[in-house]
Parts: sequence; C-alpha cells; structure tokens
Amino acid sequence: MTNDIKKQIDNLRRQINEHNYKYYSLNAPTISDKEYDKLFLHLKELETKYPDMITPDSPTQRVSGQPILEFSTVAHSLPMLSIDNTYNEQELSAFDERIAKNLGTKDYQYTVELKIDGLAISLRYEDGILTQAATRGDGTIGDDVTVNVRTIKSVPLRLVGTDYPKVLEVRGEVYMPIKAFNDLNEKRVEAGEREFANPRNAAAGSLKLLDPETTAQRKLSFFAYSLGQTSQPIATNHFTAMNRFKDFGLPINENISKAADIDEVIKICRRWDKERHKLDYMTDGMVIKIDRFTQRDMLGTTGRAPRWCIAYKFAAEQAETVVESIDLQVGKTGVITPVANLTPVKLAGTTVKRASLHNFDEIERLDVAAGDTVIVEKAGEIIPQVISVKQKGLVREPFAKPVNCPVCSEPVKKDENGVYYKCHNSSCPAVIREKIIYFAGKAQMDIDSFGPALVDQLLAKKLIKNFADIYKLTFAQVSQLPRMGDKSAEKVLESIDKSKTQTLARFIAALGINNVGTQSAEILADNFANIDSLMGATQEQLCQIDQVGPVMAKSIYDYFHTEKNVDIINQMFANGVSPSHEKTIVSDILAGQTIVVTGTLENFSRDRIEQTIKDNGGKVSSSVSKKTSFVLAGTEPGSKVDKAQSLGVKIISESEFMKILGKE
Repeated sequence: MTNDIKKQIDNLRRQINEHNYKYYSLNAPTISDKEYDKLFLHLKELETKYPDMITPDSPTQRVSGQPILEFSTVAHSLPMLSIDNTYNEQELSAFDERIAKNLGTKDYQYTVELKIDGLAISLRYEDGILTQAATRGDGTIGDDVTVNVRTIKSVPLRLVGTDYPKVLEVRGEVYMPIKAFNDLNEKRVEAGEREFANPRNAAAGSLKLLDPETTAQRKLSFFAYSLGQTSQPIATNHFTAMNRFKDFGLPINENISKAADIDEVIKICRRWDKERHKLDYMTDGMVIKIDRFTQRDMLGTTGRAPRWCIAYKFAAEQAETVVESIDLQVGKTGVITPVANLTPVKLAGTTVKRASLHNFDEIERLDVAAGDTVIVEKAGEIIPQVISVKQKGLVREPFAKPVNCPVCSEPVKKDENGVYYKCHNSSCPAVIREKIIYFAGKAQMDIDSFGPALVDQLLAKKLIKNFADIYKLTFAQVSQLPRMGDKSAEKVLESIDKSKTQTLARFIAALGINNVGTQSAEILADNFANIDSLMGATQEQLCQIDQVGPVMAKSIYDYFHTEKNVDIINQMFANGVSPSHEKTIVSDILAGQTIVVTGTLENFSRDRIEQTIKDNGGKVSSSVSKKTSFVLAGTEPGSKVDKAQSLGVKIISESEFMKILGKE
C-alpha cells in the first residue's frame, strides 16, 4: 500500500514539474489552469494524509508556514559584478573597438538580451535541488532569501532531467510583471495603503518581506541570465549555456539574440527601443555580452565590472509638468543645489515630485522659474531632472543666487573656476546631517536602519553631532526615540557594533573626503597598511600612487591635517572602531614588478591570477609598456604578446610563472 501511495505521489510531482517546465521554460502549456490545480490539489491531499512522504522539493512546499525572523548573509562563490552603462550608439561602437583591441582580433560574436528591471539574484542547485538563493548585496555578500524565492513559481525547486552538474549556480533577475504590479497597487489603494512607485521597487520589497506567504501573493517571476559557479562546464559560450538552462527547466528570456558584429547589435537595440512597451515587464535597456567564455576570460574585469559586457540604456522617458516652487538643498560637501518642486507626474514607472536643477548656471541656461511648464526626464532612469521650459508661466519669479546658506545662514561662496555655490561652515546642520547619512550608508559603513529618519531624530535630540557620536549611543538613548521599540533599538546598536570592524576601504570612503569616492578609497586601502599610515602620508607620497592626482592628494592631505577631523577619528578609535584590512600578502616574490596577463591559463581564472599576483606583492597592468616587468602568456594570447616582443619585454609561460611562485 505504501509503495502504491509513494508511486502516486512521485507521479503527481513529476507531472506537476513537467507542466511547470512547459509553462515557465517552454512557454507552451499543454493543460488548462483548472487541470493543473486539480493535480496540485490531489498531491496536497495525499501529502496531508501521509506527511512522512513530504520532501523539501515537492511543489506543495513552496511556501513556508513560518515567518522569517531576519535574513542571514551569504558570501557569493563568485562575485556578482555590476555592468557598465552606455547611452548611445557611438559609445557602443567605442566598446566594440576596445573589445577588438584587447582581444587582438575581430573574430568574436555578441549575445544581446533585454535588461530586465528587477532584482539580481543567485540560485544554487546541488544534485538538482534548490538549496540557496541570495541577493546581489554588495557583489561579494548578499542576503539569504531562499525561503521567499521558493515561493516564486517560475523558479524550479528541482531541475529537469539528469545531465545537470552536481553544483550549478544560476544568476538571474527576479521581477514583477506589469499586470501583477497594477493588480497589487489596486489592492493597496483599496486597503488604504501606499502604492509602490514602480515594479522594481515592488519586486525588491516583496522579496525582502519577513512573511513568505505575503511574498507568494505578490506573483513575482524570474529569468535566468548567466552562469555562476558550476562543478563542471555546461557550455563553451553564453548562448549555448542559456539553452542548457532551458533544458534544466530554468526560465530564460526568449528575446535573446546572437549578433555577428556591433552593427547587428545596434539594429537589435533600435528594434527593442520601439517594441519594449509591448512587454509585460519593465526593461530599461539591453545587455551586450561577448559570447565565447574563453574570450571573456581574456578580457577580464575591472574592480567592479566585466570588460566583456556592457548595458545599453534606452533614452530616458520624458513628461510634462509644472514647477510649483524651487528649494535649495545642501549636500555633504556643502554644495548648494537648486531643486524644483513639481506637480506630481508619472515618469518611467514612478511618480516624480522633485527634480534637480543641478546649479545656478543651469537655472540661467534653462531660464526656468516657478510657474513654468517644463519637460522632465530621468537621467539614467534614476535621477529626475528638468531639461527644458515648454511654456513660461503668467506669473514668474526669477530665482536669485544664494548669498547665505539656507540652513545655517553663513555666507556662501562660488567655487573658484567652478559652477557650484558652497557653504563652507563645517558646523552647518545640513552638512553634518548629509555627512552622517552618507557615513552610515550601505556602500560605506553599512549601519542597518541608520537612515535619514533616525539621523533626524538623533540630531534633534542632540544625541549626535558627528561620526564619533554614533559609537557612543546607548540602548537607553535609542530606545526612547519616537516609534523605536526595544527590538528595533537593539538591531540598530548591533549594526553599529558590527560596523566597527568594517573594511579599511569602506571606512575611508565613509569619511566623505572631497574627491575620494568608493573606487579611490579601495586604491588607497591597497596602498596603505592602515588608516594611521594614510593619515601620515605627504602629498608627494599620495601623488606617487597610480590614479591619485594632485587635486585628490591635496584633498586627502588637508582632511587628515584638519584638527577637528583627526579628533573625530581618534574618538571613533577610542570607542572601538578598528577598520580591518582585507589586503593579504602571501609573499613579496613579485614585489616591485608590473605584470600583464594575456590568453587563457590552465590553473587560473582571470580574477584568480590577478589576485595571486597581488597576493605575492606584484601589480597587474592591462597594457604593455617599457615599464612592464614581464608578460604572462597563456594559450591563444592576444596582441599584447606582439607588443611585448616589439618592446623587448620578457614573455613567460604559465609553468615558468608557477616556478617563480615555488609551485612547480
């Protein structure tokens, strides 16, 4: 009897998985929704009657009955890198020229895919079973959202067939179809709740809910678009890999195309710019990738993005609205930015109420004033901006350039040789507020829940006035704030404590030094053993660092030679802040040597060889010059070998490199 029941259950699961595959991967359902529901209900009844036969990968186990207390973090086996953007056809052609130059050949093909406007996700399958799902996070560490991803019907809990690798990681996009988004907002309006601004925000918010049952009701969907870690190769190129995904039961976007050259890429982009509005999901551009994996390895990556792919962003959508008033906004560097308050208007899936006017020269150029009808668009689909005045208002009030800071009333001054007016009062409440918000931000110290609302409350209560005060906060102080319960206060203080050992690069970035951004902070962290070494560096020493110029060097030097800044840093140290240094030197075998890598290596991926060189004290360069110590050449090397030969630069094989490292 038991064997008969098990056969029935296994058969029902097989049928349901097969119909899911046909529906989501092949887009070719063979039964009606009613017939599918009947199979599902039968399986559920049998599992209810025989609970010992329930397995985690059963179609009935998509939704957990228990809410999530919090999301744990996951370290990605391979980094989930960002993609560089381009906004016109000339930049696409320039990208193609870089590809040809770096590969030393025109023998390559592209794949062109729609850029889905959702949330990047990584799925890990072991023995065909979904074991983990994680958000992109900072590219290295993401949130474990497995329980919520299991509720997405287009994500298979078990792969189809038997020829999939033992370990398969799939990267893709979780998104909310437009119909599901509209239905959700209608229900929220009926319930008196605030509408979601756009499908991307709705998808991200739904995936981070602590109640999986609510996530399941949001009708999220998923497209797989790239390969992560795998225990064995599944293809030699991207286009084939995507079709293998489909064979495994993973849904891919069928609007993927192969292109023989950049002209064909541009034609595909033009076509989709016109046809994208017919789709039932938001897309803001196209992703162009080199198809062959070996060529991707040859091209490698920058610090944050692959060199072998690029995103082509569609031209920004525009809308017409009225400027109701113009305000002044003071940033963390004291720069005063004019902002237009608009009659709310829908633009690229969001409701826009404010738009940047950038600076006062821009106000003069546009000749814009309160009462004018203007055209607004989103720069890069993110930041709303006024691009032109369509009709001047009957009653106009020209906007005067500021003489005093709108917050602290101190005199303001225009940048020398610049266009910005700045408040130079380091004690200006607006500057302090913006600096603290930036310091605690996700890309800097990553202090959870330490956003503008909490910062405003802490400033109003005079509990903080600089970065150091964050690390002096007590449970009694935080818990007594309005709308702040004990659990929330504990969470904030735990996150503050966790940030004390944030990486050196993030700590440097968080300080908000003029002309020093995230990438510059990473370069500085790579060149200094600790923050004390950086603080003691001269301008001459700073200028010797690659990519640090005189302007940045002066900003860094001035910052660390301002008594107030040094005092705040010392206070942070006294309260337990101790930035960790990720840089690990295995040896100094390659110290002082600049190395160029070309071709495919047997024992190293491109990322791994670059890290190995750095770990042994060497420096990696992307181009060959007389300063190059040697070129490490693998199979199918590019034009860099020819350049090295012409300059008399030494060329070594991978086996010779291994001997240098003492790993014969």
